[in-house]
Amino acid sequence: MPVAPASPSNNPLIRRLDNYARLSAEDRAAVQRLCAEKVQRFAAKDDVIREGEEPRVIRLVVDGWACRYKHLEDGRRQVVGLFLPGDLCDLNVFVLREMDHFVGAITALTLAQITRDAFEEATLAHPRLLQSLWWDSLVTMAIQREWLLNLGSRTAFERITHLLCEIFLRLRAAGRARGQSCEFPLTQAIIADIAGLSTVHVSRTFQAIRDERLVEIRNRVMTIPDIDALMAASLFNPNYLHLSHEGRHLDANDAPGDVAPTV
Repeated sequence: MPVAPASPSNNPLIRRLDNYARLSAEDRAAVQRLCAEKVQRFAAKDDVIREGEEPRVIRLVVDGWACRYKHLEDGRRQVVGLFLPGDLCDLNVFVLREMDHFVGAITALTLAQITRDAFEEATLAHPRLLQSLWWDSLVTMAIQREWLLNLGSRTAFERITHLLCEIFLRLRAAGRARGQSCEFPLTQAIIADIAGLSTVHVSRTFQAIRDERLVEIRNRVMTIPDIDALMAASLFNPNYLHLSHEGRHLDANDAPGDVAPTV
Protein backbone atom coordinates (compact mmCIF):
# COMPACT_ATOMS: atom_id res chain seq x y z
CA MET A 1 0.00 0.00 0.00
CA PRO A 2 1.47 3.41 -0.95
CA VAL A 3 2.61 5.64 1.90
CA ALA A 4 1.29 9.19 1.84
CA PRO A 5 4.27 11.55 1.79
CA ALA A 6 4.65 14.08 4.57
CA SER A 7 3.26 17.52 3.89
CA PRO A 8 5.79 19.93 2.34
CA SER A 9 6.33 21.64 5.69
CA ASN A 10 7.18 18.31 7.35
CA ASN A 11 8.85 16.52 4.46
CA PRO A 12 12.39 15.69 5.71
CA LEU A 13 13.97 15.99 2.26
CA ILE A 14 12.42 19.41 1.66
CA ARG A 15 13.49 20.54 5.14
CA ARG A 16 17.08 19.53 4.38
CA LEU A 17 17.23 20.93 0.87
CA ASP A 18 15.88 24.23 2.14
CA ASN A 19 19.19 24.63 3.98
CA TYR A 20 20.98 24.92 0.65
CA ALA A 21 18.62 26.93 -1.56
CA ARG A 22 15.34 28.76 -1.14
CA LEU A 23 12.96 26.37 -2.87
CA SER A 24 9.86 27.68 -4.58
CA ALA A 25 6.39 26.18 -4.15
CA GLU A 26 6.87 24.45 -7.51
CA ASP A 27 10.22 23.02 -6.36
CA ARG A 28 8.61 21.65 -3.20
CA ALA A 29 5.78 20.11 -5.21
CA ALA A 30 8.35 18.38 -7.42
CA VAL A 31 10.05 16.91 -4.33
CA GLN A 32 6.67 15.76 -3.03
CA ARG A 33 6.09 13.89 -6.28
CA LEU A 34 9.49 12.20 -6.03
CA CYS A 35 8.70 11.14 -2.47
CA ALA A 36 5.49 9.53 -3.72
CA GLU A 37 7.30 7.30 -6.21
CA LYS A 38 6.98 3.52 -5.84
CA VAL A 39 7.37 2.63 -2.16
CA GLN A 40 9.35 -0.33 -0.90
CA ARG A 41 9.57 -1.63 2.68
CA PHE A 42 12.28 -3.58 4.44
CA ALA A 43 12.55 -5.19 7.85
CA ALA A 44 15.38 -4.30 10.20
CA LYS A 45 18.67 -6.00 9.19
CA ASP A 46 17.50 -6.64 5.60
CA ASP A 47 19.85 -5.69 2.77
CA VAL A 48 18.33 -3.08 0.49
CA ILE A 49 20.93 -3.69 -2.21
CA ARG A 50 24.04 -5.83 -2.16
CA GLU A 51 27.56 -5.35 -3.43
CA GLY A 52 27.82 -6.58 -7.02
CA GLU A 53 24.17 -5.89 -7.87
CA GLU A 54 23.22 -3.44 -10.59
CA PRO A 55 21.58 -0.29 -9.20
CA ARG A 56 18.52 0.74 -11.17
CA VAL A 57 16.82 3.41 -9.02
CA ILE A 58 17.62 6.15 -6.54
CA ARG A 59 16.25 5.28 -3.13
CA LEU A 60 14.91 7.99 -0.82
CA VAL A 61 14.52 7.23 2.87
CA VAL A 62 10.91 8.11 3.69
CA ASP A 63 11.01 6.62 7.18
CA GLY A 64 13.48 4.58 9.21
CA TRP A 65 17.28 4.33 9.30
CA ALA A 66 19.71 2.53 6.99
CA CYS A 67 23.46 2.29 6.55
CA ARG A 68 26.10 1.94 3.87
CA TYR A 69 28.63 -0.76 4.73
CA LYS A 70 31.50 -2.89 3.52
CA HIS A 71 32.59 -6.21 4.93
CA LEU A 72 35.52 -8.60 4.80
CA GLU A 73 35.38 -12.29 3.97
CA ASP A 74 35.80 -13.22 7.64
CA GLY A 75 32.64 -11.29 8.56
CA ARG A 76 34.15 -8.10 9.93
CA ARG A 77 32.12 -5.07 8.90
CA GLN A 78 32.68 -1.34 8.61
CA VAL A 79 29.69 1.01 8.46
CA VAL A 80 30.77 3.90 6.24
CA GLY A 81 27.57 5.94 6.14
CA LEU A 82 24.19 6.47 7.79
CA PHE A 83 20.95 7.15 5.92
CA LEU A 84 18.36 9.06 7.95
CA PRO A 85 14.84 10.20 6.95
CA GLY A 86 15.11 12.48 3.95
CA ASP A 87 18.43 11.03 2.75
CA LEU A 88 18.97 9.82 -0.80
CA CYS A 89 20.83 6.54 -1.12
CA ASP A 90 23.41 7.55 -3.71
CA LEU A 91 22.69 9.95 -6.55
CA ASN A 92 25.42 8.32 -8.65
CA VAL A 93 23.63 5.03 -9.24
CA PHE A 94 23.10 5.74 -12.92
CA VAL A 95 26.83 5.75 -13.63
CA LEU A 96 27.58 2.53 -11.72
CA ARG A 97 27.48 -0.83 -13.45
CA GLU A 98 27.42 -2.57 -10.10
CA MET A 99 27.34 -1.63 -6.45
CA ASP A 100 30.68 -1.53 -4.66
CA HIS A 101 29.07 -1.58 -1.20
CA PHE A 102 25.95 -2.75 0.63
CA VAL A 103 22.99 -0.69 1.82
CA GLY A 104 21.23 -2.30 4.76
CA ALA A 105 18.22 -1.47 6.93
CA ILE A 106 18.96 -0.65 10.57
CA THR A 107 15.29 -0.31 11.50
CA ALA A 108 12.06 -1.06 9.68
CA LEU A 109 12.57 1.00 6.56
CA THR A 110 10.33 2.69 4.00
CA LEU A 111 11.98 3.83 0.77
CA ALA A 112 10.70 5.65 -2.28
CA GLN A 113 12.22 4.26 -5.48
CA ILE A 114 12.89 7.11 -7.89
CA THR A 115 13.40 6.19 -11.53
CA ARG A 116 15.96 7.87 -13.73
CA ASP A 117 13.23 9.40 -15.89
CA ALA A 118 11.38 10.86 -12.89
CA PHE A 119 14.58 12.23 -11.37
CA GLU A 120 15.78 13.81 -14.62
CA GLU A 121 12.36 15.31 -15.32
CA ALA A 122 12.22 16.93 -11.89
CA THR A 123 15.77 18.31 -11.90
CA LEU A 124 15.67 19.58 -15.49
CA ALA A 125 12.39 21.38 -14.86
CA HIS A 126 13.53 22.80 -11.51
CA PRO A 127 17.13 24.09 -11.65
CA ARG A 128 17.05 25.28 -8.03
CA LEU A 129 16.13 21.77 -6.93
CA LEU A 130 19.12 20.46 -8.88
CA GLN A 131 21.33 23.05 -7.19
CA SER A 132 20.17 22.08 -3.71
CA LEU A 133 20.71 18.38 -4.52
CA TRP A 134 24.23 19.30 -5.62
CA TRP A 135 24.80 20.95 -2.27
CA ASP A 136 23.43 17.87 -0.52
CA SER A 137 25.78 15.58 -2.45
CA LEU A 138 28.75 17.76 -1.51
CA VAL A 139 27.72 17.67 2.16
CA THR A 140 27.60 13.86 1.97
CA MET A 141 31.23 13.90 0.81
CA ALA A 142 32.11 16.29 3.65
CA ILE A 143 30.57 13.85 6.14
CA GLN A 144 32.72 11.05 4.70
CA ARG A 145 35.84 13.16 5.26
CA GLU A 146 34.83 13.84 8.85
CA TRP A 147 34.22 10.13 9.50
CA LEU A 148 37.70 9.39 8.15
CA LEU A 149 39.14 11.97 10.53
CA ASN A 150 37.25 10.30 13.38
CA LEU A 151 38.81 6.92 12.64
CA GLY A 152 42.29 8.27 12.13
CA SER A 153 42.72 10.92 14.80
CA ARG A 154 39.99 11.05 17.46
CA THR A 155 39.84 9.09 20.70
CA ALA A 156 37.05 6.58 21.31
CA PHE A 157 35.25 9.11 23.52
CA GLU A 158 35.52 11.79 20.83
CA ARG A 159 34.47 9.42 18.02
CA ILE A 160 31.25 8.45 19.73
CA THR A 161 30.27 11.86 21.08
CA HIS A 162 31.07 13.37 17.67
CA LEU A 163 28.76 10.84 16.02
CA LEU A 164 25.98 11.68 18.50
CA CYS A 165 26.31 15.39 17.72
CA GLU A 166 26.17 14.75 13.99
CA ILE A 167 23.11 12.50 14.18
CA PHE A 168 21.20 14.98 16.32
CA LEU A 169 21.97 17.93 14.04
CA ARG A 170 21.14 15.99 10.88
CA LEU A 171 17.81 14.87 12.34
CA ARG A 172 17.03 18.38 13.54
CA ALA A 173 17.72 19.74 10.05
CA ALA A 174 15.25 17.18 8.67
CA GLY A 175 12.60 18.16 11.23
CA ARG A 176 13.00 14.86 13.11
CA ALA A 177 14.15 16.20 16.49
CA ARG A 178 11.97 17.53 19.28
CA GLY A 179 13.66 20.03 21.52
CA GLN A 180 16.72 18.29 22.97
CA SER A 181 15.64 14.79 21.94
CA CYS A 182 15.57 12.60 18.85
CA GLU A 183 15.08 9.00 17.82
CA PHE A 184 18.15 6.81 18.40
CA PRO A 185 17.83 3.15 17.35
CA LEU A 186 21.56 2.39 17.01
CA THR A 187 22.86 -0.57 19.00
CA GLN A 188 26.31 -0.68 20.52
CA ALA A 189 27.28 -3.23 17.87
CA ILE A 190 26.39 -0.82 15.05
CA ILE A 191 28.22 2.03 16.78
CA ALA A 192 31.24 -0.26 17.07
CA ASP A 193 31.07 -0.88 13.30
CA ILE A 194 30.94 2.88 12.69
CA ALA A 195 33.64 3.90 15.17
CA GLY A 196 36.08 1.05 14.51
CA LEU A 197 35.91 -0.13 18.12
CA SER A 198 34.97 -3.31 19.95
CA THR A 199 31.53 -3.49 21.57
CA VAL A 200 33.24 -3.71 24.97
CA HIS A 201 35.08 -0.45 24.26
CA VAL A 202 31.84 1.17 23.10
CA SER A 203 30.07 0.06 26.29
CA ARG A 204 32.81 1.52 28.48
CA THR A 205 32.81 4.75 26.50
CA PHE A 206 29.06 5.17 26.85
CA GLN A 207 29.43 4.71 30.59
CA ALA A 208 31.93 7.59 30.61
CA ILE A 209 29.53 9.70 28.54
CA ARG A 210 26.71 8.98 31.00
CA ASP A 211 28.98 9.72 33.97
CA GLU A 212 29.60 13.19 32.54
CA ARG A 213 25.84 13.61 31.96
CA LEU A 214 26.37 14.62 28.35
CA VAL A 215 23.75 12.30 26.82
CA GLU A 216 20.84 10.17 28.01
CA ILE A 217 19.57 7.31 25.86
CA ARG A 218 16.41 5.54 26.94
CA ASN A 219 13.81 3.56 24.99
CA ARG A 220 15.50 4.37 21.65
CA VAL A 221 15.37 8.11 22.34
CA MET A 222 18.48 10.24 22.79
CA THR A 223 18.34 13.41 24.88
CA ILE A 224 21.20 15.90 24.88
CA PRO A 225 20.83 18.31 27.84
CA ASP A 226 23.48 20.72 26.55
CA ILE A 227 24.47 20.41 22.88
CA ASP A 228 27.26 22.98 23.30
CA ALA A 229 28.83 20.89 26.07
CA LEU A 230 28.62 17.76 23.91
CA MET A 231 30.20 19.60 20.98
CA ALA A 232 33.04 20.82 23.19
CA ALA A 233 33.67 17.32 24.55
CA SER A 234 33.85 15.83 21.06
CA LEU A 235 35.79 18.69 19.41
CA PHE A 236 32.79 19.02 17.10
CA ASN A 237 32.72 21.77 14.49
CA PRO A 238 29.37 21.69 12.64
CA ASN A 239 30.69 23.59 9.61
CA TYR A 240 31.00 20.38 7.54
CA LEU A 241 27.23 19.87 7.71
CA HIS A 242 26.66 23.30 6.14
CA LEU A 243 23.43 23.87 8.04
CA SER A 244 23.87 27.59 8.50
CA HIS A 245 21.72 28.37 5.45
CA GLU A 246 24.74 29.35 3.36
CA GLY A 247 22.72 28.82 0.22
CA ARG A 248 19.64 30.65 1.45
CA HIS A 249 20.99 34.02 0.35
CA LEU A 250 20.00 32.84 -3.12
CA ASP A 251 16.49 34.04 -3.76
CA ALA A 252 14.12 31.69 -5.58
CA ASN A 253 14.06 34.17 -8.47
CA ASP A 254 17.85 34.27 -8.94
CA ALA A 255 19.24 32.79 -12.12
CA PRO A 256 20.57 29.26 -11.63
CA GLY A 257 24.33 29.08 -11.40
CA ASP A 258 24.73 32.63 -10.05
CA VAL A 259 26.57 31.20 -7.06
CA ALA A 260 28.36 27.86 -7.02
CA PRO A 261 28.24 25.83 -3.79
CA THR A 262 31.48 24.99 -2.08
CA VAL A 263 32.27 22.39 0.57
